[in-house]
Amino acid sequence: MKKKKVAIVNQRYGLEVNGGSEYHTRILAEHLLKKYDVEVLTTCARDYDTWDNFYEEGVEEINGVFVRRFKTAKSRDLKKFKWLDRMRKYLPFFSVKMEQKWIEEQGPFCPACIQYIEEHEAEYDVFIFVTYLYYLTAVGLKKTADKSILIPTAHDEPFLKMKLYKELFSLPKGYFFNAEEEKKLVYETFGTDRIPSEIGGIGIEVPDKTDGESFKKRHGLSGYILYVGRIDHGKNCRQMFEYFARYKERKKSDLKLVLMGKEMIEVPKREDILSLGFVSEEEKYDGMSGAQLLVLPSRYESLSIVVLDSMKLEVPVVVNKECPVLKEHCRKSGGGLYYGNYEEFERAVDFLLTHEGEREEMGKNGRKYVEANYQWDVILGKLDSLIDRCIVI
Repeated sequence: MKKKKVAIVNQRYGLEVNGGSEYHTRILAEHLLKKYDVEVLTTCARDYDTWDNFYEEGVEEINGVFVRRFKTAKSRDLKKFKWLDRMRKYLPFFSVKMEQKWIEEQGPFCPACIQYIEEHEAEYDVFIFVTYLYYLTAVGLKKTADKSILIPTAHDEPFLKMKLYKELFSLPKGYFFNAEEEKKLVYETFGTDRIPSEIGGIGIEVPDKTDGESFKKRHGLSGYILYVGRIDHGKNCRQMFEYFARYKERKKSDLKLVLMGKEMIEVPKREDILSLGFVSEEEKYDGMSGAQLLVLPSRYESLSIVVLDSMKLEVPVVVNKECPVLKEHCRKSGGGLYYGNYEEFERAVDFLLTHEGEREEMGKNGRKYVEANYQWDVILGKLDSLIDRCIVI
């Protein structure tokens, strides 16, 4: 029996790409190969800050998945985009036409991919668009709405209120959400509860063996807390640096903050902050397993793979309670703590650093939570059901 053909659309794709929705897309594509003929439609860009073409245009195979790349038509002009975004924020008459220009300037502006989708739409049984925010989804989903699933990766951010997205969220045949909190947000914001959905996410897989002690020796570390992800204003990293500095001033310990991820903002030059940049998967998991806790200050997450990875490795997390998804991960699992100000941050970190028995118990709780809720067989079963409902007969 011929496999159904699935196109997955995301703005970036590659082993070198560092981003939550991009990693989500790659891991999902590789697991869907068991049942479907999978092809990824994406750009030649590697870096989201410029969208400059890095990869060769055309088709390549990555871990068994065919990846069809198209060149971006222009680099991101950050100055122009920030000017437009200020207009979006402050002008009450920011029209749909202006929003369309905002989408184009945000990018990645890739008309060639949209043209391909238009011309070859009939060759695919279903399209899966991952993350609502960018050009390929905002424009491409309209071309294939009657056979499309949207994985929104949505959170309560200002962009979600744009008029253009109200139309977009009314179009897909189905939603595949990362969390119950995301589902509630989308249905309440857009009134689209008539559109069928499933709660998915991804299966969390970590190595059977990690070596936190070797990681510590390589980097001259003893006790440390870890941040994994893009080091950026949008991830609330400046507040994390401020809180960590205040903590160290008050506690006078040898605790260090270790960062893994691309630096989009300046990292404070301090002996107790170690920024490793983009690291290998092995290095990431070794660093996680050796950490006393993982901290995630972001206000805007729809799933957070790094939090679930950390829980699977039995390392508790400390997260920003302004993010409903992160707060619920902690509340439902008993595998982490959350904070809303510096005093709560200090208490959470202090508790985990000084209560070894409780920290170990929270680690076990986190692992149980991930194993119960983020297994591939369950997630793929839900997606199979949604795909069957969304395929045009």
